[in-house]
Amino acid sequence: MISIPELAVLAAAGYRGTQLVVHDSILDAPRDRLFTWHSRNTDSKIRTSLVTLISCVYCSGWWVSDALLTTWLLVSGQWRDAPLLAHGIEWLAVAGAAVLLNRIDDTLGEVGK
Repeated sequence: MISIPELAVLAAAGYRGTQLVVHDSILDAPRDRLFTWHSRNTDSKIRTSLVTLISCVYCSGWWVSDALLTTWLLVSGQWRDAPLLAHGIEWLAVAGAAVLLNRIDDTLGEVGK
């Protein structure tokens, strides 16, 4: 099982990774290409799913948190230290904490406008 400090760091990384995927200008060009590709066939479920994935902090945050947690568990040698169910619960904790940081960021951004 990951420790509370590891959870905090992974949540912060998940928040930042989600911001990168959904909002940051460094990925504007790939996002714009995907939106253009989707606009050519808006009835495509695959295209719509991909656009939803990269434009939703909840959707992206879930998978970004999984990638970060899985990488951390494998690199730190903790993968075999707990049952798979425990890692699933860790995934929920990391994703939940990351999305909480996104919600706080969104709320504070609205207050500043």
